[in-house]
Amino acid sequence: MPLEIDVQIDEVFEEQVALDGLRAAVEVTLLREGITSAGVSVMVGSDDLLHQLNLDYRGIDAPTDVLSFSAQEDAEDAAAQFVIAPEALEFLGDVVISFPYAARQASAAGHSTAREMHLLAIHGTLHLLGYDHATAEEEAVMWAKQDEILASLPAEE
Repeated sequence: MPLEIDVQIDEVFEEQVALDGLRAAVEVTLLREGITSAGVSVMVGSDDLLHQLNLDYRGIDAPTDVLSFSAQEDAEDAAAQFVIAPEALEFLGDVVISFPYAARQASAAGHSTAREMHLLAIHGTLHLLGYDHATAEEEAVMWAKQDEILASLPAEE
């Protein structure tokens, strides 16, 4: 089965976000990690949405740029795991990106908002694949992967 990448963009930001670019960033990330059959959902929303999700799920009362919600992490207890048919697509999880936060970060970094959105999609997808940046060593590995994948994407307009 192929990759299934569902991208949903809040209607407020639809004109400012390239759906195909986000889909490509996630697809390239998965393929570079050897994943050829899986599902990922990407949502682009507001600072308010990310602020609420950050508070609800991480206990942090502030907006953030990207959050990942792994469908795999919640199933640590074997009894709680869903039984998936062998032919079914494995759903990895959700990546939620704040467009306004990304636009501010892009401006501060001196690059396009599209590049920042691609970077955040890659970052979120790597989290779904088990990468983290809690230690300096983990961060070095994850940042190197992000940079490599971002560099492999076509230049945005």
